[in-house]
Amino acid sequence: MRTLPAIDLEAKQTVDLIVEKAAQLQKAAVVAVVDSDGELIYFARMDGAPITSIRVAMNKAWTAARARKPTQQIGEKVRHPEVGYDIAYFGDPKFVGWGGGIPVWKDGEVAGAVAVSGLSSEEDVALALLGVQQITGS
Repeated sequence: MRTLPAIDLEAKQTVDLIVEKAAQLQKAAVVAVVDSDGELIYFARMDGAPITSIRVAMNKAWTAARARKPTQQIGEKVRHPEVGYDIAYFGDPKFVGWGGGIPVWKDGEVAGAVAVSGLSSEEDVALALLGVQQITGS
């Protein structure tokens, strides 16, 4: 029987860490952690974070888990379809290409993804990477 790596209790710890770091920066973000299928495990919206970032964070996490790559890489390809592809290529409106969704790899498999929304793309990516490091221990 094949056993797949998963994200479990570390999801809450990861979201708490990202929320704490955003608060230190005096910023408000939305954080989502999903499983390998892109289904929500844990979520937080900080006071003052944009309402529109709720869906964006969940879609970033979903996209990173399903595509098995950071959402920023997808965005770079769709912004330049002559070297990549149109976002419609994926066939689902939940796919997004904004930075801030990062897959979590464990034992060579995607266990899920962490996503942050509501800040600049660079800040979203940095905080999501912090969350991935929390989960993987690297």
